[in-house]
Amino acid sequence: MQRAHIPGIIAMAAIVVASNILVQFLFGQWLTWGAFTYPLAFLVTDIMNRVYGAAAARKVVLAGFVAGVICSLIGTQIMGEFGPLVTVRIAIASGVAFLTAQLIDVAIFSALRSGAWWRAPLASTLVSSSVDTILFFSIAFASSLAFIHPATDVTWAAEMLPLLGVGPVAPLWVSLAIADWSVKLLLALVALIPFRAITRRFV
Repeated sequence: MQRAHIPGIIAMAAIVVASNILVQFLFGQWLTWGAFTYPLAFLVTDIMNRVYGAAAARKVVLAGFVAGVICSLIGTQIMGEFGPLVTVRIAIASGVAFLTAQLIDVAIFSALRSGAWWRAPLASTLVSSSVDTILFFSIAFASSLAFIHPATDVTWAAEMLPLLGVGPVAPLWVSLAIADWSVKLLLALVALIPFRAITRRFV
């Protein structure tokens, strides 16, 4: 491991740990505070990819994945009001979504890196964060995927409610997913500012 990669690894691990903690606290009806920190993981991956290349970015992704697994293992052992803070199904969803989405991010960024400075980070983050949202919420809460861990009770997520409180009736988890995805898209645009400011100092 190169010493230059250590800040990226630390930043990724810190974001994953912070997000795992902040996801326990609600922000309004459809979001948690973790929704605002987790998308920063894509920023870290893209900065590492631009400055040090795809191999370094994948190392940072692996560090984030390991940090996430550790957080999940700890969370499954901590009992809250309604059971473990992290269920087995959510742990699986989190790990699969993170690793898949981040590796997609690295691949898309690498394919577009020779274009305009904003194209690779924006395109890679928009696609990968969408994949992340779809994978996490469907694996964690969709009734059709209950076989992943039948002992996990997610009936609350299947409650039929107006979409985001105003739209057509849909399972609650769909509203949660759309709200989460909207934050990711917004932060993908905002993240272009620090991405440009940081990478132009090194590239």
